[in-house]
Amino acid sequence: MTAFSAADLRQMLSRLRDVMAGMGSVQERLDKLVALIAQGLKADVCSCYIMRAGEVLELFATFGLSQSAVHNTRLRVGEGLVGEIAAHARSISLADAWSHPAFVYRPETGEDFFRSLMGVPMIQAGRVMGVLAVQTRDERPFNDWAIETLETVAMVIAELTTAAHIVKREELFPAEGNALLPVRLSGVALNPGLGLGQAVMHKSHVRIGRLVSDDPAVERSRLQSALAALRRDVDALIWSSHGDSAGFSDILEVYRMFADDRGWISRIGDAIDTGLTAEAAVQKVSDDTRVRMLQMNDPVFRERLQDLDDLANRLLSILAGGGMRTELPENAILVCRTLGPTELLDYDRRKIKGLIMEEGSPTMHAVVVAKALDIPVLAQVQGALARIDAFDLLALDASAGHVFLRPSEDLQDMFTANAEVRQRQKAAYAASKDLPSITRDGVAIELQVNAGFLIDVQALHEAGAAGVGLFRTEMQFLAMPVLPDVKSQQALYRQVIDAANGKPVTFRTLDVGGDKIAASWTGGKEDNPAMGWRSVRLTLDRPSVMRQQLRAIIMASEAKPLRVMFPMIATIAEFDDSRRILDLEIEGHLKRGGVAPIGIAVGTMIEVPSLLWQLDQLLPRVDFVSIGSNDLVQFIFAADRGNTRIANRYDVLSAPVLRMLRYIAGKCQMAGKPLSLCGEMAGRPLEALALIALGYRTLSMSPAAVGPIRDLVRKTILSDAESFFQSLLNSAASSLRPEIKSFAYDHGLVRET
Repeated sequence: MTAFSAADLRQMLSRLRDVMAGMGSVQERLDKLVALIAQGLKADVCSCYIMRAGEVLELFATFGLSQSAVHNTRLRVGEGLVGEIAAHARSISLADAWSHPAFVYRPETGEDFFRSLMGVPMIQAGRVMGVLAVQTRDERPFNDWAIETLETVAMVIAELTTAAHIVKREELFPAEGNALLPVRLSGVALNPGLGLGQAVMHKSHVRIGRLVSDDPAVERSRLQSALAALRRDVDALIWSSHGDSAGFSDILEVYRMFADDRGWISRIGDAIDTGLTAEAAVQKVSDDTRVRMLQMNDPVFRERLQDLDDLANRLLSILAGGGMRTELPENAILVCRTLGPTELLDYDRRKIKGLIMEEGSPTMHAVVVAKALDIPVLAQVQGALARIDAFDLLALDASAGHVFLRPSEDLQDMFTANAEVRQRQKAAYAASKDLPSITRDGVAIELQVNAGFLIDVQALHEAGAAGVGLFRTEMQFLAMPVLPDVKSQQALYRQVIDAANGKPVTFRTLDVGGDKIAASWTGGKEDNPAMGWRSVRLTLDRPSVMRQQLRAIIMASEAKPLRVMFPMIATIAEFDDSRRILDLEIEGHLKRGGVAPIGIAVGTMIEVPSLLWQLDQLLPRVDFVSIGSNDLVQFIFAADRGNTRIANRYDVLSAPVLRMLRYIAGKCQMAGKPLSLCGEMAGRPLEALALIALGYRTLSMSPAAVGPIRDLVRKTILSDAESFFQSLLNSAASSLRPEIKSFAYDHGLVRET
């Protein structure tokens, strides 16, 4: 392709702007736009495909192909090269498109004579809205600058098609049932609770009014002023949060680091130099980052994308001259695709009765803040934005994972009554938090909490827990744009120990995959990262990371008890190597004049099945053992727990799992080694009942689960439960849940729902 300069791009964008602002229908303007693009890029063809209902791409406008194909040629997402671009949200550049295995020939288009193809996704607010493609007769290679140019142009056209409502909202999301009757949507409960109120649509995308600029210097100046205002806003939120009992200022401090990220700011500046306004440049960089991050294997790493979305939206709002605060009704339920922590804090938290998201995950910062504020959260609700309208009455049951649209009066009354019951129940749990967790026949069960942030540790006192059974140290690594150094790690770990106020804290060393903290270390994309280069495998291969983390934990534990746990151990050699590194760091700490910890306890997670046949060799080496039931069970069943098709296919309350858990408990008891379980099983009443009946005396769970599990323990006659479970273990049933549920109801251990 012939050389194409920044000045050429600015000139093309200026012409596109004139067409977009001119007279004529949307179709007429699209026809002019594709002709302009083809002329500007010296291509023979330019075609614009728009996403329609059912993930179908329709040819909406073309220059160079047969006009009779417009609105008649359609491709499914994933079909042909255009469908591939939409499916993966990635640009494609091919000198000989016909030789590509994904190429699909459509005779009605008349594209027989066009060999090369360059196509880019049209992205708006992080979503693929269509595909823009150019073609040439000769086999022409397209360089990176040409692709970047077409991506910039595609963003401009995406804004036009969205603003013009080419594809109507009701077309993309068909109606369900009678619009006057209640509709139930389901999702994943991230923070339990009930909420009855009016829907408030969180507008996370700021509409950009002006996309093209003739003066990059002016736009750079506007960007710098907006960045300064952004930093002041975040600093004000940090300052105000210090006095908040929720104590989530540590999350906002990490968020503030993103606002100073030089790479992010530099990319926005580069986009401005191509001829975009500051707003359009921010949006382009945000969309580019979103697309790249969504290609990554690990969903936990992608959660940091929410913080970048939040940051970009706040910056866009400042550039547009708008404020972030929205007036809420007295009982508001926020509905959004996703949101960042500062976006949530911009609302009057006293009026928010619930949060519904189309995306979302347990460790994203907004969910952590919502938990601290006791706001029920329901995530991964497919179609929420399409089905829910502003001010719709919603009945949210985040505990059961449902939300009802336009609930009947009977349903409203039931929700109100249930909310009152749950409120009384919460008050009862709070009142009993200092009561001992002892069964009716006198067996003590220690209840601890799992934590990943400082606010989780602070919650252990409110829950009356005995300590932190699992502190996930990787959350600090995932939250920061760069690897945290020893000093910053030490500061966090010391805060955690101080917040525990004398109660024990068990630090689990880094448990992440390589793509989460240093993509340059990996040899490429892993097909199954949960069973790949992660956790202790990664840190043993990169011992500097493990040594720095252990050094920080040791320094934070001066004159305090030190409890360290290594995850994902599959062989005795891996534990021995990890323990050797810890011993070297303790020795080095003392040689440097450091103060020794008061007592050292070193343990391991049992989550890899191979360790079950090495317990006799392992137990003499460890001071304690903790079962990570989430990973262990998925490996036992060879079933990815994140795969919705099989998530409910296998039950932890099945005879094979219970027999395995009893076997581990028996081995630990014979060796005299403390045993705990820190997976999701520990926080569910029926599963917790099974665990204590099988010999588990320490359970670690979310802070919210401590009250209900303590209540169950205090109602249980353990000898009766042990006899009952002994009679079940030889069953061949795929699940023992019905029998266990009946036992729990019959003995008054759980409330029937």
